[in-house]
Amino acid sequence: KHADGKMSDEELYEIECEACPSGGSCSGMFTANSMNTLCEAMGVALPGNGTVLAMTPERIEMVKTAARRIVEMVMDENSAKWNMRNILNDKAVHNAFVVDMAMGGSSNTVLHMLSIAKEAGVDFDITQINTISENVAHIAKISPSLSTVHMDDINRAGGVNAVMKEVSRRGGILHTDAMTVTGETIGERIKDAVIKDPNIIHTNENAYSPVGGLSILFGNLAEEGAVVKTAGIAPSMRQFKGKAVCFNSQQEAIAGIVGHKVKAGDVVVIRYEGPKGGPGMQEMLAPTALIMGMGLGESVALITDGRFSGATRGASIGHVSPEAAEGGMIALIEDGDEIELDVDKHLLQLNVGYDVLEQRRLHFKPITKEIPSKWLKRYSLLVSNASNGAALKTEL
Repeated sequence: KHADGKMSDEELYEIECEACPSGGSCSGMFTANSMNTLCEAMGVALPGNGTVLAMTPERIEMVKTAARRIVEMVMDENSAKWNMRNILNDKAVHNAFVVDMAMGGSSNTVLHMLSIAKEAGVDFDITQINTISENVAHIAKISPSLSTVHMDDINRAGGVNAVMKEVSRRGGILHTDAMTVTGETIGERIKDAVIKDPNIIHTNENAYSPVGGLSILFGNLAEEGAVVKTAGIAPSMRQFKGKAVCFNSQQEAIAGIVGHKVKAGDVVVIRYEGPKGGPGMQEMLAPTALIMGMGLGESVALITDGRFSGATRGASIGHVSPEAAEGGMIALIEDGDEIELDVDKHLLQLNVGYDVLEQRRLHFKPITKEIPSKWLKRYSLLVSNASNGAALKTEL
């Protein structure tokens, strides 16, 4: 709003001073809290890790409990059983995505969990996410997903344990026999959990959506997948067609959006921001915040081979793979091309004829950036795309 001349310097300064009192992570289901809650689901954190407020007696006691538990695990005569790989296994990864769907986590969780799965030696393909989503109801709608509910509300309503207990009622979707760092199974941990406020954590029967809060899209524009936080999309944007407005960096996009190059009905394309093209995937909060602040959140879609902040709302589609720097279709888009989005059909499509695209590919050369750091250069050469967890290749 400030960039669009709708807010004064004084009003902006007041918001800056008042918006973030106290300490801790952002109070919504942004990336930090998303991963904190998933750590509970994976059994590698104490109950309440994702929802208990910072700088409270409850959080201080949790720190002490965690410290005691670490010592107990080390002193256990059978301490080898507490090795991380024995807890963070295929069941833990599956449970993380179940909770992710139920709570509408940040799109960044997909990137992080795919990478964690690879490191843990778990065979998990990105296509499995949609299968999980189809069997998990979205029962907790938390800011910034068109909601005024925050993490302290979730904590008061029963926390992640209550979410897992409700999800487990569907039977077979949550691995309740998965082990946790406290020595109990997930089933034992959640057996006495209850929803204390059904207006905050809904039941399966009264879910915000019968399917999960994240979706993986496929199509000629995302042959290996792209991620969208469906929990944050207005119903009117679940199906959308628009004309492409292309930018080859986040900086270009910011200048273009502020300069009113983007109009209602457009699809903003930000490319060369993927793991290889970045290099790395810087958090792109500014373009999505500008689109929302300018009142275009329900009339403009955004796609990128980069990633977003957990604060992203609207039809913001990230992790488009293959990325532009590796010759993905996103690199061949031209201004004015029609792009189609259908969240319910898991579709992301460039509606341009095959012959036209093949002709463009004949003349295509990826944009290369000057990378002064030798380490970043090596990273760029070895990193996989986002649909493969942006993991470093060990085989060429």
